[in-house]
Amino acid sequence: MTTETIDHSTLRELADAGGIDETHVKNTGKGWVVIIRSGHRTRQLTTNRSRQARVFKRLETLTGYLVETGIKKFDVDAQAFVAGATSSTRPDLSRALKARHEAAAYDIWFRQQVQEAIDDPSPAIPHAEVKARFDRKKADLIASMSPEEQSQLAALRISRRKRG
Repeated sequence: MTTETIDHSTLRELADAGGIDETHVKNTGKGWVVIIRSGHRTRQLTTNRSRQARVFKRLETLTGYLVETGIKKFDVDAQAFVAGATSSTRPDLSRALKARHEAAAYDIWFRQQVQEAIDDPSPAIPHAEVKARFDRKKADLIASMSPEEQSQLAALRISRRKRG
């Protein structure tokens, strides 16, 4: 008999409808898989995207998943279980999680900086005054350049105008 597959949403619908006769959890040596019997059909839980067997590394995680799905009774086949055989590290997920934490920390920092600027009691400087200050700084910087650097700067400005 060929085992069919079932995804999470279908499993949840079947559990909500009370249509699951048996739930069997089996260790494959690489982790734990879920096999559902409903009527005369036997189905293995798969991932939604790749339709490959969904493998849980830890029985505790799988138990939490099944209980949250509405399945509170199941049998366990641990014949292929070897302690320490499954790796609990996922470098790809570790990097992704680290990147998310860094992004969240940056977001918090950035929002704090913006809020500090909003809350700053010092008087606002008019745009024209700020522009004049930077025009003076730019003129002083250009005056401090050698003639060769000034001509390179002029050439750069011309090429930017042509592109822009």
